[in-house]
Amino acid sequence: MVERLRDLLRANHILLWICFITLINQIGFGVVIPVLPFFVQTLGGTEAAVGAAVAAFGLGRLLFDLPMGHLTEHLGRRRVLVIGTAFASVGSLLCGLAGSNQQLLVFRFVAGIGSAAVLVVGPIIVADVSSSENRARMMGVYSTFFQFAVGIGPVIGGAMSASIGPRWPFFTFAILAAMAGVVGLTRLPETRRAIHHGASNQVQPRGAEVLGYLVRNPGFILVGLIGFAATAARTAGIFTVVPATAYRYGGLNPTQVGLAFTIANLLNFATVSAAGVLADRFGRKATIAPGALLVAVSFLLFSFQIGYPIFVLSAIFWGIGSSMYNSPATAYAADLAPPGANGTTLGIYRALGDLGYVLGPIGLGYLADQVSPVMATLTISVLFLVILAPFVVYAPEPKRKVKAVSPL
Repeated sequence: MVERLRDLLRANHILLWICFITLINQIGFGVVIPVLPFFVQTLGGTEAAVGAAVAAFGLGRLLFDLPMGHLTEHLGRRRVLVIGTAFASVGSLLCGLAGSNQQLLVFRFVAGIGSAAVLVVGPIIVADVSSSENRARMMGVYSTFFQFAVGIGPVIGGAMSASIGPRWPFFTFAILAAMAGVVGLTRLPETRRAIHHGASNQVQPRGAEVLGYLVRNPGFILVGLIGFAATAARTAGIFTVVPATAYRYGGLNPTQVGLAFTIANLLNFATVSAAGVLADRFGRKATIAPGALLVAVSFLLFSFQIGYPIFVLSAIFWGIGSSMYNSPATAYAADLAPPGANGTTLGIYRALGDLGYVLGPIGLGYLADQVSPVMATLTISVLFLVILAPFVVYAPEPKRKVKAVSPL
């Protein structure tokens, strides 16, 4: 697997550079994760203020996913990426300098705008330089770097906060985002022209036309809903209601919960690239459907709380299951893009996912407070099953077609 990853990166320098840029930027994102709650408290904030700080970042992403994706069709991928890293850098710098939670909310929103651009442009570039024959594999490589960065970032951020203070992880994010922008500006080729190579007479579709086409496509809507459920499961489930359920009803401690999620994330990192290979060989649905089913089972088991071994098994199911649908689902969405509309298509797909980033914690948090964390956990399982059934029945397998791009 490592050999295949190395060969794929060596064969496509554009993939190498966007993976490197993503690695730098997402390490910066990761260093902030463990520090944010403590930093909010140092500014006099409550648990609600912590949630607001998380939501402000997510709202910035949600509102600007589609505009940033559409903007790449006019300004180009590289320019939008650099603009995004500038927003992320300035927003993170100002977060570190914030003197109140009100200021922090505004600056987190600014950083979220930058994150929207970076996270939308990465998959768009991968879609530009791939074909339907190798797209899931290349998305898997991209996701491998992404998962590694997000996994290692919190370790660095926690140690940094303990040694030199909670503001420095934000400053570090600002520096790393700026570095990612410089690398993108100086080393990353523009890929928007690649998808129009040999098609100079092709008319660029308007955003409204692309949106109308995708809304009428059941496959795109259903895979977008899987992205919505996946994001809600991570941000509201794994980050919030699952630990709350384990502490209240399972008698587990943070060390046990953290170890289980570490194992899950390591397995996710180890299998995400293989999932892309399988999706290219056997079809997107062949990995998306089993992965979503495995995640549904994992949240069902999380709700039982019948012992620590079952909790670990549930975490393993979530880690492997989420890796099975992650890059293949993005590849599925890109496969459905009208000619010349990778940017707008993946901007819409990312927006559907980030809708789960915002609504998931609010809705499931309310359900956990008003009913119980167990019910909130079960709701995630049901959500996956409700979406998965029509996806299996009605979502078509995208046709294999080779675009005019540099072959691997």
